[in-house]
Amino acid sequence: MNSKIQLLTSAIPKKAFFSFLLVLSIFALTGCGMEASPITAESPGFFNHFLVYPFSWLLIKTAVLFGNNYGLSIIAVTIFIRLTLLPLMIKQSKSMKALQGIQPKLNVLKEKYTATDEKTQKKLQEETLKLFQSEGVNPLGSGCLPVLIQMPILLAFYYAISRTEELARHSFLWFDLGAPDPFYVLPVLAALMTFLQLKVSAATQQTANNQLAIFNNIMPIMILVFAINFPSALSLYWVIGGVFGIAQTYFLNQNRSSSVQEVVKN
Repeated sequence: MNSKIQLLTSAIPKKAFFSFLLVLSIFALTGCGMEASPITAESPGFFNHFLVYPFSWLLIKTAVLFGNNYGLSIIAVTIFIRLTLLPLMIKQSKSMKALQGIQPKLNVLKEKYTATDEKTQKKLQEETLKLFQSEGVNPLGSGCLPVLIQMPILLAFYYAISRTEELARHSFLWFDLGAPDPFYVLPVLAALMTFLQLKVSAATQQTANNQLAIFNNIMPIMILVFAINFPSALSLYWVIGGVFGIAQTYFLNQNRSSSVQEVVKN
C-alpha cells in the first residue's frame, strides 16, 4: 500500500507542484497570514511556540557569542540551518541520481504501454512500481517531499528574523538591520544570488519545464522588490542563503552528474 501511495504521489503533475511552490514563496515573502508582532516565549500557536521562537532565541544567543553582533548571528545561524538540512538534500540528490539511472528502462515501459485505456495505464503503473522496487528507487525522495519537509523550517527562521525585536535595534556593516538598505546593495545581491542558484540548479535539468522556467524568472524579481522594502536583516539572510545554496546545488549536481555518467558507462 505504501509503495502504491509513493508511486501515485510521484505522479503529481509538475505544473501543480511548481504552482504550489510559487504560491508558497509569495506567502513567505509577503508574510501573508502570519502575525507580525514581536515573537516571545508567550506567543500563541504551535508554529510560533515550537518553531519561530526557538530560532529567535538561537539568533539572540548566537549574537551574544559574537559580542552582540546580530549581523554575524544571522550569517552563522543561516549556515547552521543549511548544514543541518544538507543530509536531506544529499538524500534527495541520490534519489534523483537513481531515478536518472533507470530512466532508459522507464522509457521502454512507456513505449510498451502507449495505449491510454484504463487497463493499459494500470499495467504501466504496476510495471513501473515493480521497477522502482527492484531497483530500490524511491521517486518520492527526488520529488516534492524534501522541499515540503524543509519549508516549515526555512519559513520559521524567516519569521524569526522578521519578528525578533533585538535585530531592529542593531546595525551591521553599512546598514541598519531593522531598515531597508539605503544603497540597495543587499537587494541587488539577494536577487543575484537567487538568480544564480536557480540557474545552477536548472542547468542540470534533463527536460525543459515551462512552470520551472517561469518560477526561475519570477523569483529573483520578487526577491529584489521585497528586499528593497523589507528590513536589511532579511536581505542579509537571502544573500547568505543564496551563496550557500549555489555552492550546495553546484557540488550536489556535479556529484550526481558524475554518478549518472558512471551508470551509463557500466
